[in-house]
Amino acid sequence: MTHPVDFPPPDSAGSARRVFLKQLAAASGSLPLGKALAGGTATALLLQSAEAGAAPSGKPVINTVYGYESFGPDEAAFVEAMLNIMCPADHFTPNGVDCGLAIYIDRQLAGSFGQGARRYAAGPFLQGAAQCGPQLPLTPEQYFKAGIAEADRAAQRLYGQLFDALTPQQGDAFLQQLAAGQVAGEQLDLAEWFNALVYPLFAEACFADPLYGGNVGMVFWKMIGYPGLPATHALDVVQYLGKPYPGAAHPKSIADFS
Repeated sequence: MTHPVDFPPPDSAGSARRVFLKQLAAASGSLPLGKALAGGTATALLLQSAEAGAAPSGKPVINTVYGYESFGPDEAAFVEAMLNIMCPADHFTPNGVDCGLAIYIDRQLAGSFGQGARRYAAGPFLQGAAQCGPQLPLTPEQYFKAGIAEADRAAQRLYGQLFDALTPQQGDAFLQQLAAGQVAGEQLDLAEWFNALVYPLFAEACFADPLYGGNVGMVFWKMIGYPGLPATHALDVVQYLGKPYPGAAHPKSIADFS
């Protein structure tokens, strides 16, 4: 069962941001997430980005992978505006787009996850219990895009303009209302769409291995003291439980061991 999310507004203090992201990491379970990518040149570009992110620098590393495989221009505008509200730039990280969050979500939707690989899609599609999630004849990519269109129509009704044209304060208020089920959709449940699909992808994008496009420069891992791939050693988890993990200041991606 999903619950409304409560992310900090764009002008919240940095300490609140750190606490929020630690809570998000804990709620996300296993941190090295990431479903199959679409492959091809995108994978090579993301490998290069991950390698660049591992280089020491006095400034935060920002996303240098451009070009969407799933999003059209209007969808990209919505997603980029949304992610920059959910992850505003501060002294901990760049904004959501520069952290690669949009690239991660786009690649997931363009890949096997977004295309509904291994999903039963023959129907019938009956209303089920809330914990079963939406019963729809749509792939995750189609559902994500249908929700964008629905949310844009709702923003147009409430504010007289599309979501990406809202101020950060208006956009934040809209997302909070949407997640709480206070924004009615015409053709789908916007709260369920946001809480069951959009927000989990956001959490994955923050804490997945940079190989998959998000978490550029491993900024979120550094923020919470997560060392990356070396943390997969179960004995180390027991040994260092509740203690600073060695190497947390310099996390390691899958690409570092390739």
